[in-house]
Amino acid sequence: MAATTLFLARAVYAFNWYNVGAVLPLIGSGLSVTTFELGVVLGSFLLGAALFQIPAGLAALRWGNRRVCLAALGIMGAFAIASAFAPDWYVLAALRFGAGAGAAFFFAPALGLVASYYPAGQRGPIIGLYNAGFSVGAGVGLLAGAFVGSLFGWPSALLVGGVGLVVAAGAAALALPPVDAPPPRAIAELWDAARPVLRSRRIWSLAIALTGLWAAFYIVAQYFVQFASEAHPAWSLTFAATLPTVMIVVETLGGPFGGWAAEGRRDMRIDFLLFGVPAAIAVLSIPFVPLAALIPIFLFLGFADGVVFAALYLIPSYHSEARGEGLSLALALINCVQIFAGSALAIAFGFIAAFAGWTAAWIFAGVVGALTLPLLAWVPGERDAPSAS
Repeated sequence: MAATTLFLARAVYAFNWYNVGAVLPLIGSGLSVTTFELGVVLGSFLLGAALFQIPAGLAALRWGNRRVCLAALGIMGAFAIASAFAPDWYVLAALRFGAGAGAAFFFAPALGLVASYYPAGQRGPIIGLYNAGFSVGAGVGLLAGAFVGSLFGWPSALLVGGVGLVVAAGAAALALPPVDAPPPRAIAELWDAARPVLRSRRIWSLAIALTGLWAAFYIVAQYFVQFASEAHPAWSLTFAATLPTVMIVVETLGGPFGGWAAEGRRDMRIDFLLFGVPAAIAVLSIPFVPLAALIPIFLFLGFADGVVFAALYLIPSYHSEARGEGLSLALALINCVQIFAGSALAIAFGFIAAFAGWTAAWIFAGVVGALTLPLLAWVPGERDAPSAS
């Protein structure tokens, strides 16, 4: 029941990441904004999600993963609903920032719950399945968001997502089993508990090493519809959303496989290279290939995305400084680094597309996808020995 509940909550959460990308052209025409300004709207969500990752990890240390998860779903839902009534792009960007902050308080504590419900040696496939919930929700967000937006306007696509989050918060409160609450801590004690994670060189290195790929995958999913509407205006909005939707749905296969594969490997970094480097090359090739070639490219990108991030979220659970209650903070730190940089790269991509053209922008996305991978050399791929306790 816990795995199913978190899977569904993760799916609704992801819907609200990607429904905006599905209706970007409608927002652009409805609010009379440029591609660069749309990039700011996308980046503002990421900025809110990045800035509040560490506070979310600290909140989980203080109040527990379950309480923080439930509150996060409600907060994110309230901002998502308000976004549907934004009168201009400035207000929309501000409200998306608030929704991103709510998203931050859900992500790492929810993964911490997964780890608390499932023991070492078994959690890899579960983490992959949990992450597949993001893929399902993102795919539905792109496809259903485009469909609802084309019928009823872009505000309806955002409203549906916000209402879904509020419903998910209520369902999760009823279905998630209780867990032991952390002991009350003063600020000094909270810092003592957080310090080993925040000072961990290998966690920082892991976060930065995968930042380029995080940004590349996000850019493909969020910007492809806008790229298709400008470079291929004959394509319908729903059709243009199909390829990134397929990509994200295929992540549902890559996630469980990636968690299972990483769990069984001695060096859990291997799949980052086997799938990450070809994925970066595939992103770079998007403006150069015909439509028929885009289909296998997007299928591969989806599977690679699932594999890479299932392994990424599994590895810290085997680091001694991130075991137990420290895992949520470790994952929050990783997500903070990646989303913070991703928000900047998403804005940079939109800027390059607006002023230098889509081809230059896609080359930029592919290059940054591979640029940070060498930092994996600083991340031991083997598991730490189990603690004596």
